Amino acid sequence: MKKLDWYIFKKYLGTFFFSISLLIIIVIVFDVSENIDSFIKNEATFREVVYDYYIPFIPYFINLFIYLFVFISVIFFTSKMAGHTEIIAILSSGISFKRFLLPYVMAAVLLSIGSFYLGNFLIPKTDTVRREFKDKYIERLTKSSGSNIHVQIERGVYVYVGNFDIKRKVAYKFALEKFEGNKMTYKIIADKASYDTITGKWKLDNYVERRLEKNEILTRAKTKDTTLLLKPRDLYNIKEEFEEMNLFEIRNHIQNLELKGADNTLPYKIEMHRRIASPAAIIILTVIGAALSSRKVRGGMGLHLGIGIVITFAYILFMEFSRVFAMSGVFSPFIAAWLPNIIFSIIGIYFFVKAPK
Repeated sequence: MKKLDWYIFKKYLGTFFFSISLLIIIVIVFDVSENIDSFIKNEATFREVVYDYYIPFIPYFINLFIYLFVFISVIFFTSKMAGHTEIIAILSSGISFKRFLLPYVMAAVLLSIGSFYLGNFLIPKTDTVRREFKDKYIERLTKSSGSNIHVQIERGVYVYVGNFDIKRKVAYKFALEKFEGNKMTYKIIADKASYDTITGKWKLDNYVERRLEKNEILTRAKTKDTTLLLKPRDLYNIKEEFEEMNLFEIRNHIQNLELKGADNTLPYKIEMHRRIASPAAIIILTVIGAALSSRKVRGGMGLHLGIGIVITFAYILFMEFSRVFAMSGVFSPFIAAWLPNIIFSIIGIYFFVKAPK
């Protein structure tokens, strides 16, 4: 890298980290003012608030708004360079616009790698602590699935629970059915099923067992210990549970659900593909921002920033539309994750062609 490359590279990263650091401070101040009543009411200690909530909150926040601040940072310092006729001087010296973009792309690749690591590995680890704090002091993330819970634990095996006590890990009005094709081959019902966290077994109380083979076999007894492919976690909801899973854990979770024949894999697939596709947006938006703001215009930085913010929010809007279409089955999770990048890559090519040469 030449001196000019280092100059642009440092400008890019310096502007990005300075702007997002300022916003983090502002957001934390507003978040404290919003949640301070919950902290006091639930007797959260100062150490818990700082170390268990706000420190893990910082990487989560950076990765959440990285697209917006990448774009704004590129437009901000590139517009200043254009306003001071630095870009005209650079291009007049014989440097092509393609070569001029090299430090931008290198910085964007570095941020993309950082975003990929944050979203897929660091944040899921820190989010476990943050979400435990949030569940305890701010908002209940662990919620009952209500009554009449139906769960498929493996192919052809279904569990029904009237209701589930999360704290005691007790399922009331328990029933399990096995099917071969459309024919039921086994059924067991019990007044309640209690999960033993030490042995990993379920204890059934007052159960009736039916084996529907050539001759029906009926068994009644007080108690029975049995091992099932059923965990207490399968019987209640955790809000946005995938936030605590890294990329490999999400993939394994999807595979386990598919082995069970479950049909609730879609949110996890959307999240997995989003985490892979999102870092590429940093490179795409960087190229758009540099090409858009490298031309000296009468409106100056204000015009560039206005257009840039519109484009960034349009990208975020496209991401949300794609996610909704994926949830409704119109798009596959892969298409939903990559479609905004494809569309804005075309926009980036247009701005690159129109950029000053």
